[in-house]
Amino acid sequence: MDNRLFIFDTTLRDGEQVPGCQLNTVEKIQVAKALEALGVDVIEAGFPISSPGDFNSVIEISKAVTWPTICALTRAVQKDIDVAVDALKFAKHKRIHTGIGTSDSHIKYKFNSNREEIIERAVAAVKYARRFVDDVEFYAEDAGRT
Repeated sequence: MDNRLFIFDTTLRDGEQVPGCQLNTVEKIQVAKALEALGVDVIEAGFPISSPGDFNSVIEISKAVTWPTICALTRAVQKDIDVAVDALKFAKHKRIHTGIGTSDSHIKYKFNSNREEIIERAVAAVKYARRFVDDVEFYAEDAGRT
């Protein structure tokens, strides 16, 4: 049995949600190189569809590091996945992190949908992402209330 621990870092994506914490592309590359030097296995580099800056940062980070997997966040939406695939084109190791809200609250109020449709959207997104990359991670937003 392999007991290796894999480190997944979200600093460059989730860390930017902190008020006043905005990094430019050069700073993000510096952070990515430091994470690589620390031995981080997976760097979630951004949410490419969210802004041109995030899209370009994912591209430049992909070029700047050698061995970590570069991960791009998406919603369970084909357009998001298409943009992520484009942003990851220079990554040596690529991952798409896709997902959807799964709690009753999200299903009812955010998506005006039902559980079966959400499951279908989730499965479709993972299958679609797998057409482009071998490494797909799924998240269930608000999973604690699911």
